[in-house]
Amino acid sequence: MARVVTVDDAADPRLADFRDLARADRRPDRPGGRGLVLAEGTVVVRRLLASPYPPRALLGVARRLEDLAPDLAGADVPAYVTDAATMAEVVGFHLNRGVLASADRAPAPDLAALLAGARRVALLEGVNDHENLGALFRNAAALGVDAVLVGPECADPLYRRSVRVSMGHVLRVPFATSGLGAAVTALRDAGFTLAALTPGGDPGALAELAGLERVALMLGAEGPGLSGEALAAADVRVRIPMAGDVDSLNVATAAAVAFHATAGPAGSAS
Repeated sequence: MARVVTVDDAADPRLADFRDLARADRRPDRPGGRGLVLAEGTVVVRRLLASPYPPRALLGVARRLEDLAPDLAGADVPAYVTDAATMAEVVGFHLNRGVLASADRAPAPDLAALLAGARRVALLEGVNDHENLGALFRNAAALGVDAVLVGPECADPLYRRSVRVSMGHVLRVPFATSGLGAAVTALRDAGFTLAALTPGGDPGALAELAGLERVALMLGAEGPGLSGEALAAADVRVRIPMAGDVDSLNVATAAAVAFHATAGPAGSAS
C-alpha cells in the first residue's frame, strides 16, 4: 500500500522528482536530466502504475490521491498529499490535473525480441515534435500496432508532454530506439515488408498491405518526411488517397489512417 505523507513545505527535499518542471534546464524528464518518467492526471498516473515502469513517488491534492486509492493498493511508494498552492510552488505552475507520479525508466527491450511476436510495427525517422509523438503512440495503442521503433533523431517518447498527449499509452506500447540501418536489418531478418509513407507513393498500395503477414510502416517528420536513405530501404512507397490539392497530413493523423488501413479484415492486429 502506498504510504500517504502530508507535506506543507514546498522546499521539502522529498519532492525533488517534481520540482521546477517549468524550467527546461531542470526538468528531470529532459535528455541530460535524471531520466525520470513523469505522469500527469489520474488517468495517466493509473496507466503508469499498471505499466512496466517502476514508480518512485506521487504528489497530489487529497481528492486526486483518493481517486487513485484502488490503484495504489499494491504500490509500495510514497504518496505526498498537499494543497494546490503548495503543489504549484513545487512544480512551477498550476497543475489542473491535480496529481503527478514519477517512475524510473524500464530497461530497453532487445530489438529482435521486440519484433519476434509482432505483426505490425511503426518505424519513425525524425519525428521530433513531442505532441505528434505522443498522439502517434496513442493511435498505435488504439489501432493494435504491436511495437514502435524510434530513430535517434526523434523526440523522447517518455518526455512529460509525450506521455501526457499519449494519455499514458506510450507506457504500454513496446518501443525501442534504433538507428535506421539496424532497424531495417532487424525488420528484414524478421520477415517484415517495409512500407514508406510519402506523398510520392502509390495511393492504391496502402490497402494491399492489410493482407501481408508482417508490415513495418515507415513515417518521417513533419515537412521533410522520410530521408532518401529510408525511402531507398523501403519495399514499397505508399500514400493515403486524398481529395483536392492536399498532399499530406499531420504525421500522427497519417499514422492513424495507415494503422487502420493495414489492420486486416478483422479490423485489428494481433
